Amino acid sequence: MKRITLKLSMEELKLLTALAADQLFHKEFIDPRMPGHQSDRSELTLGKALVGRMRLIVDPDAV
Repeated sequence: MKRITLKLSMEELKLLTALAADQLFHKEFIDPRMPGHQSDRSELTLGKALVGRMRLIVDPDAV
């Protein structure tokens, strides 16, 4: 996996974390109810791990 570096302000990271968490919720609970939806469990798992890492950066005491 290729790694990249991205510089964000804390406010940008907070917003990105919230948006990603909302999208994951949508993919996990809303999308499966749509006809013809194909779920990708590995994508959800990776997304949840990523959101968890971002939340640790935003608020290390939240764990």
